[in-house]
Amino acid sequence: VQLQASGGGLVQAGGSLRLSCAASGFTLAYYHIGWFRQGSGKEREGVSCFSSSGSRTYYQDSVKGRFTISRDDAKNTVYLQMNDLKPEDTAVYYCAAHRYHCSRGIEGYRYWGQGTQVTVSS
Repeated sequence: VQLQASGGGLVQAGGSLRLSCAASGFTLAYYHIGWFRQGSGKEREGVSCFSSSGSRTYYQDSVKGRFTISRDDAKNTVYLQMNDLKPEDTAVYYCAAHRYHCSRGIEGYRYWGQGTQVTVSS
């Protein structure tokens, strides 16, 4: 059972990146998938979440209108499209799977990806 986060990189402010969270050993559609980020010296914070039913998505206020979360069931992958990136978006981004609901906090997430670095230069 594994989550693999990828797609990070270095981008200028205003640019875009698409993060991927691919699952192996289990079906993503049975879980609520959250994206979290952790900046240097900061606590890990929830960024977005995609409900297992696919009917609900959640976003942190600071990313609303810029980030979009989606899921491709055929690829067993969740994506985070990040547009209009800002230097304050710089962080290591993690995806995680929660069996019961979307949660802003890290508690209850059963599986975690290894993280992918996003760096936004000004």
